[in-house]
Amino acid sequence: MAIKVIDEKCIGCSKCQKSCPFDAITIENKIAVIGDACTNCGTCIDVCPTDAILQEGTEKIVRDLSMYRGVWVFAEQRAGKIMPVVFELLGEGKKLANEIGTELSAILCGSNVAGLADELFAYGADKVYLADAPELEKYTTDGYSKVINEAIGVYKPEIVLYGATHIGRDLAPCLAVKVNTGLTADCTKLEIDPDDKKIRQTRPAFGGNLMATIVCPGSRPQMSTVRPGVMDKAAYDPSKKGEVIKLNAVFAEGDIRTKVLEIVKTTTDNISISDADFIVSGGMGLGKPEGLLLLKQLADKLGGTVATSRACVDAGWADHAIQVGQTGTTVKPQIYFACGISGAIQHIAGMQESDLIIAINKNENAPIFEVADYGIVGDLYKVIPAIIEELDKLGK
Repeated sequence: MAIKVIDEKCIGCSKCQKSCPFDAITIENKIAVIGDACTNCGTCIDVCPTDAILQEGTEKIVRDLSMYRGVWVFAEQRAGKIMPVVFELLGEGKKLANEIGTELSAILCGSNVAGLADELFAYGADKVYLADAPELEKYTTDGYSKVINEAIGVYKPEIVLYGATHIGRDLAPCLAVKVNTGLTADCTKLEIDPDDKKIRQTRPAFGGNLMATIVCPGSRPQMSTVRPGVMDKAAYDPSKKGEVIKLNAVFAEGDIRTKVLEIVKTTTDNISISDADFIVSGGMGLGKPEGLLLLKQLADKLGGTVATSRACVDAGWADHAIQVGQTGTTVKPQIYFACGISGAIQHIAGMQESDLIIAINKNENAPIFEVADYGIVGDLYKVIPAIIEELDKLGK
């Protein structure tokens, strides 16, 4: 695929040169010349007044969209345990499937994981597409993408949802390229257009300063990744059963180009912030990294865990694993304490769906109070010990 100039039509007006965002066009002897910096973006084609520029090899693939039916959820599992985000995706996927009038399915990859199908049925899946093979015991991009790509080609789902985990963020774009479709990453809202039944995918854009709603009108399947903690978990019904469809997971030599030699797990006594019911989160208002120790005392009293804003992570006070926000983790605990956090929109995007938000800040005009259910204007080094003292009186 390349941009080509038809010399006979070119009048040397230089409109294409001025419009090129990559400075890839020069005018030589009153003729536009396309340089090596060209990315085939097509901007020059749109501005050319004489239709002297065209893009070769861009014959559009027209698909029969009526052939694509069903909502799929990638059922990510690790060491035989389904990741919590899958249950959230099944809950959201069921809503989408009901609005379209179609089935909800899960696609499960691994080795000796057939027993997990019952759990997926209990959380709402009507069908489970199962790829069970020794080569799929540990995640590899080549292995998973091969079997899922083949399954998409055969069964043609209309929508495929992935968790925005490390694995999901690696797998989803790879599959989008393989099946030649679009992908919307880190969605915070999914809904069906009532008119044409396409999925409307909403995500933060421009640093979280606005929300963009994206559609995929001409390609299928429509693909989205969703951050853990954003959607509500599906209801559990152990009596629900479904159909298991076994996929042909056969690999030739060279199909999987990487080999996992060892998986090293981080050992920690802390609860994962994405799973915690109570989170005590700190920002630069702590004034010093030692302030996190005070937050941990309150978190321990509640049976929760400590989190931080991005500023604390950037300052080296905490690990990125406990960062809440657009560039960290999205959380949805029962109670979220925001201690010394100003309330930047990037942070709020990661915690605003918490059941109850309690903000503690010296600055009464801090934006965090706009989303807080309860606000305490004061010194957190006085307020938090007072809360701990009251919890002690209650026997916590």
